[in-house]
Amino acid sequence: MEKFRGRGLRETLDWPLIISYLLLVLIGWINIYASVQSAEPASIFDFSARSGKQFIWMITAFALGAIVLFVISPRFYESFSLPIYLATIALLAAVIFLGVEVKGSRSWFEFGPVRFQPAEISKIATSLMLATVMSQYGYKLSNIKDFILTAAIILVPMAIIVAQSETGSALVYVGFIFVLYREGLSGWLIFMIGVAILLFILTLTVSPYFSILALMVIVTLCNSLFPGKMKKWLLVMLPVFAVLGLLPWGLERIAAITHAGEESFLRTFRPEFFLAGLGVLALPYYAIKAFRERNTFKWLSIAAFIAGLLLVFSVDFIFHDVLQDHQRKRIEVLLGLKDDPTGVGYNVNQSMIAIGSGGLVGKGFLKGTQTTYGFVPEQSTDFIFCTIGEEWGFIGSALTILLYAFLIWRVMHDAERSRENFTRIYGYCVASCIFMHLFINIGMTIGIMPVIGIPLPLVSYGGSSLWAFTVMLFIFIALIRHERRYFG
Repeated sequence: MEKFRGRGLRETLDWPLIISYLLLVLIGWINIYASVQSAEPASIFDFSARSGKQFIWMITAFALGAIVLFVISPRFYESFSLPIYLATIALLAAVIFLGVEVKGSRSWFEFGPVRFQPAEISKIATSLMLATVMSQYGYKLSNIKDFILTAAIILVPMAIIVAQSETGSALVYVGFIFVLYREGLSGWLIFMIGVAILLFILTLTVSPYFSILALMVIVTLCNSLFPGKMKKWLLVMLPVFAVLGLLPWGLERIAAITHAGEESFLRTFRPEFFLAGLGVLALPYYAIKAFRERNTFKWLSIAAFIAGLLLVFSVDFIFHDVLQDHQRKRIEVLLGLKDDPTGVGYNVNQSMIAIGSGGLVGKGFLKGTQTTYGFVPEQSTDFIFCTIGEEWGFIGSALTILLYAFLIWRVMHDAERSRENFTRIYGYCVASCIFMHLFINIGMTIGIMPVIGIPLPLVSYGGSSLWAFTVMLFIFIALIRHERRYFG
């Protein structure tokens, strides 16, 4: 082992990962300067402007990265993950009562000119806690106690962040499911989450009837994937579903031909209740088959169908009574239920104009009209990507995304090659958090995600976000350096 103690920084540090980090920070700084809402921007080092302030955050972030790498022992994070996690939970709860409200969200502490958002560091604390618990000897995600503990570690901070009305930061926690999948979680759970999202969207945009019909198709199709059952599904179930799909149209045609009044049976009949009733009546038959065949998958399918029905019939309550007014409006604009280019949809509309106007190579640095004249609000924070799209075009946008893709791949590559479970799991947590931020932020700038106020990692303006992502990433780099230093 002594022969490895002399390994220097060149051999032990992951330089491609560090360089990609530095390039993203530099891209952020340059584009924050470009997003200054003036035809004649000041110097990039003007400390009264956001670019100058970001330079200070960058220098302090580099200092934090150096401290994490060279001062703090890598063993500290595993040993003190529980106190760090509990302290972060306390901060998340305290900010609800002691924090300042910013854009409808009480999630910031304010100390003079400096603001601090505990939700940013909560992702680090949760990642460390997950890595500690899941790397313990004897841990199995299939064990119900271990699964509940793991779920609680994720859901507790997520629930508190939702209580702060900080939906964007809470949504990032969904990304931890990729970590659980890597560590043995069934892919069916991820599939079920996707189905739940589909049902929610179908219920809002089409009707509860077709949402229930889609649920039936999915559940029966999944059960038909077993050998010898697909032919039966195609010959029997598919025609039945096709006929059921025409039921609402048929009722409408009959009502129109017979000139049925508004109070008639044909007008008041609720086909979704009829279809749900058919499904419920079929459940005992499937339950008996599941019992006789001792088929666990059938039991899970029955539970999934019941859960799906409950979701469909609760969508109206969730949408109108749980979600806040601005959240409802953003979802309505995203799904095309409403067109509000001057209101809630203004940011996205202007952002897409900016990105689209950039063309292939962009308008050039400091030459973007949408950027220069400030048509896009929050252009240096949540909508920084539209500055990149307008001034650097498709090529600049693609290179930025590829740089993120390389960084995420590199973290996962190092995590897979790690000798220690703690490092591997923590690495996947880092990759998942960065991916979720990237997907949500760019998604909302191009209109495929609701505007929920979430920064682009290492690029958006702001000290809390830059510091948090720097510390999160450099903890992983420190863990990898420790392994390379002593194990080669």
